Amino acid sequence: MRIPATTACLCPLLICLCFVQRSYGTSQPRPNVRAPRNQTKHPDGEKDVHHRPKRGWIWNQFFVLEEHIGPEAQHVGKLHSNSDKGDGSVRYLLSGEEAGTIFVIDEVTGDIHATKSLDREKKGQYVLHAQAIDRYTNRSLEPESEFIIKVQDVNDNAPKFPDGPFAAAVPEMADVGTSVFQVTATDADDPTYGNSAKIVYSILQGQPYFSVDPKTGVIRTALSNMDREARERYSVVVQAKDMAGSVGGLSGSTTINVTLTDVNDNPPKFPQKNYQLYVPESAQIGRAVGKIKATDEDLGVNAEMRYSITNAEGKAMFSITTDTDQKEGIISLRQPLNYEKRKVHTLHIEGENTHLDSRFSHLGPFKDTTTLRIIIGDVDEPPVFSMDYYIMDVYENSPVGTEVGTVTAQDPDSTKSPIRYFVDHSEEEQVYFTISVNNGVIKTTRSLDREDVAWHNITVMASEVDNPSLVSHVPVTIQVLDVNDNAPYIARDDEIIVCESSRAGQVIQTVRPSDMDNFANGRFSFALPSDLPVNPNFTLKDNEGRGGSGWAFLRRRLRCGTWPLFHLWRRPLRWRTWPRRRSGGRP
Repeated sequence: MRIPATTACLCPLLICLCFVQRSYGTSQPRPNVRAPRNQTKHPDGEKDVHHRPKRGWIWNQFFVLEEHIGPEAQHVGKLHSNSDKGDGSVRYLLSGEEAGTIFVIDEVTGDIHATKSLDREKKGQYVLHAQAIDRYTNRSLEPESEFIIKVQDVNDNAPKFPDGPFAAAVPEMADVGTSVFQVTATDADDPTYGNSAKIVYSILQGQPYFSVDPKTGVIRTALSNMDREARERYSVVVQAKDMAGSVGGLSGSTTINVTLTDVNDNPPKFPQKNYQLYVPESAQIGRAVGKIKATDEDLGVNAEMRYSITNAEGKAMFSITTDTDQKEGIISLRQPLNYEKRKVHTLHIEGENTHLDSRFSHLGPFKDTTTLRIIIGDVDEPPVFSMDYYIMDVYENSPVGTEVGTVTAQDPDSTKSPIRYFVDHSEEEQVYFTISVNNGVIKTTRSLDREDVAWHNITVMASEVDNPSLVSHVPVTIQVLDVNDNAPYIARDDEIIVCESSRAGQVIQTVRPSDMDNFANGRFSFALPSDLPVNPNFTLKDNEGRGGSGWAFLRRRLRCGTWPLFHLWRRPLRWRTWPRRRSGGRP
């Protein structure tokens, strides 16, 4: 039956979509997409004279497989119009994105082909326009319509870890299930279509120490009591596989370098339970004499420790401090050593961690002890004087060679070497004293004058006969004692002024003499010389030691004038001193 031409123009263009789906030998189900209604343009502004709406073009979405590698162009679909009688009078036209380059149409049959392999990850869809015209008149048989060719995804992209490899850390001895790190892989395939971008994580390397959550990529510890001191670093390889991990899925992997961080789970240990240290007896107080060190397999603050001496005997003689940089105990001398008195000292030393972790207290105690025997070495020491200093005395004017005193020294060592004595004359301008080399007796070398030098300071040296280079020094102070070897004298010749109004018996002058000797040697006695005539106008009274003076009295009134007191007697007064016995000293 033939269809009238007037009716044929109202027939819709039929689009036959013919898809040959290829996915490397595997057919994939096509999504059930409800075809959208596209807007249709009336050719040449034609109006519907029958007042009946013209049916617009209805397109099902076109699909084309990406990454097509066949020898022939990939068939996308087919355009067909009921106006096409198969005589070649209908011409099909295609325009839009990549029309004529990637997408070509057979103008006679309406078949659309893709001439190049497409990559969905670069461009996912193309917008094109279809038109059917009369080949001879170029009159539009169907209105131009827009449709979309969507590039259908195939699993051509493996999961990737963009930032790997990774570094992570977890404390040693962590509980099972402790989170270590999370990895995230990306897949460029379409996550809304199929399982091409559905990723599952698994561990390729790192078991049985670690596990990974297949969905989230969180890596966790899978083994308890992982000890950093036994093994510190682990290399964990995680795989991400698409297609939900099924066979044939693409995969990518990354490496996570896991480091176990330190915790205080190891106590300090002394390598030996007994140590021995040699210290010479000449070691100086406060100076370090030795070191001791305990080992700790932990790191940083977890290995810090302090040292202490636990026995009272050891504490009395030695002290110990902690060198935090070297983690050593520095042993110093607290008291002087004496080989002759004690040859061995024993120290009990303890090393203890300063930063404890209560979670690992069951692994304690976090301290250790050791014993240190300190052997005292004998040193040839210089002589030791019996006193730190000496004070002696000797009377002035004593004859040369008078014995002043004795100093004694001895060899503190067990050898008991004989001692030799010397006076250090480098400090003296004149030599007043000498010493016996063998017995330390000090004697005078000249007569001493107290009024010239009352005190003498000398230095006596002592050395061993067996080792003269070892010398000791001691200060000796010598006091020169006084004897009455100086006569009194009056410092000046005074003149006395006497007025006629002066009464008889009135004191007109006090006579005060001087004496270079020590006052303890006696007192002054005053008297008029017996060989001079008596002056009737004056008299002299002895104060009998009171104030060391004598008084001159007026016997009768005189006219006012100046009277030289001693001129009256024509020569100086005479006096004498009375010696006193020295208490506790020499007569």
